[in-house]
Amino acid sequence: MRTGWIGWAFALLAVAAGPAPARELVPVAASSAEARPLLDGLRRGGLVMFFRHADTTGMPCDRSFRVGDRDGQRNISEAGRAQSRRIGAAMAELGVPVEWPVLAGPVFRAADTATEAFGGDRVRITDALTADDFSGSRLDWVLGEHRRLLSAPVAAGTNRVLVGHRTPAIMVLGDAVGGRALPEGGAIVLEPATPPRVLGIVMFAPIPGAGFHGC
Repeated sequence: MRTGWIGWAFALLAVAAGPAPARELVPVAASSAEARPLLDGLRRGGLVMFFRHADTTGMPCDRSFRVGDRDGQRNISEAGRAQSRRIGAAMAELGVPVEWPVLAGPVFRAADTATEAFGGDRVRITDALTADDFSGSRLDWVLGEHRRLLSAPVAAGTNRVLVGHRTPAIMVLGDAVGGRALPEGGAIVLEPATPPRVLGIVMFAPIPGAGFHGC
């Protein structure tokens, strides 16, 4: 144990430095050995999966920021539609149980990802998962809804699946899911709690060289 002025000096340095920055997570492919602990937990259930929408490579950036305006939005690409279908198929093949309905945001790239992956009759569109740029004066409410959906308990044997956008996830969960941590089509796996505990990020259908749009 440090004593005297040396101990006080170390304490003052620690306070001045502040908390260490969160380490950015590294996404893992569902087919990899690194993903096994996440998949084992998902098979048991009781967890939350927050998907970022699928691939948008080559698609125009948002222009109108109106929820119902498809032409003014960045949409998923054809590769993104195929990626979404592979996500749904991979989850079924790997035995990941899903709490129905899957919840998805109303911006088309999120809604389309969910519909392609899980089927339109198993998806419910909710304003709670609106993208930040589309939320306007309701942003605080949207972020509060993200926190609620990420924190509320989930029954064993099933997993809550949410499909939304990267920026609200970073605003709620912090820098660990920022940067290059959450590619398009990636899923944050969380233990629901207050605050929610991030367990990792898994890619069920990675697209080599893709994952981040220039917008």
